[in-house]
Amino acid sequence: MPRLTRLTPDTAVGASRDLLSDLVSRHGQIGDMVSTMAHSPAVLGGYLQLSRAMGRAKLDRRTSERISIAVQVLQGCGLCLNAHVSAARAMGVDEEEIERAHAGTSADPAIAAIITLALQICREPTSITDEQVIALREHGYSDRAIADVVGVVALNILTGAFNLLAGLTPGSDTGA
Repeated sequence: MPRLTRLTPDTAVGASRDLLSDLVSRHGQIGDMVSTMAHSPAVLGGYLQLSRAMGRAKLDRRTSERISIAVQVLQGCGLCLNAHVSAARAMGVDEEEIERAHAGTSADPAIAAIITLALQICREPTSITDEQVIALREHGYSDRAIADVVGVVALNILTGAFNLLAGLTPGSDTGA
């Protein structure tokens, strides 16, 4: 059961009203998370900016979805987990790789290494080593792609934590 109410452009105030109005005019409808985030224009605006920025990430989307799956398993947000599993499937990630992502790994050593990094960023960023970063470069990741992992993790922590706080669960979201 949701703990926070959804807002609409009619019920939101100030910057949140403007943000929601813009989203509704561009997309037709908005999902529960976004409409609930509107209680805080700072959170909603930050989410929208980070989400747009990560759309320009150098990290391959199929890889970032697997990272997102691993992070959401760790965090426990079923709504986000379902969304990232669906996105991974839509991008052609096979079921075995989706299951591996649930377990925080991949059959591809390069993807397994970047997922490991993402989970360390969540759990214990002080454990990241110089050798680990060198190994990621040897797997073909640029410094930009490695840095993008922090953005992917941050976006997942933001959305997952918000959904958990707001009481948003799978099946409760009614739009994008």
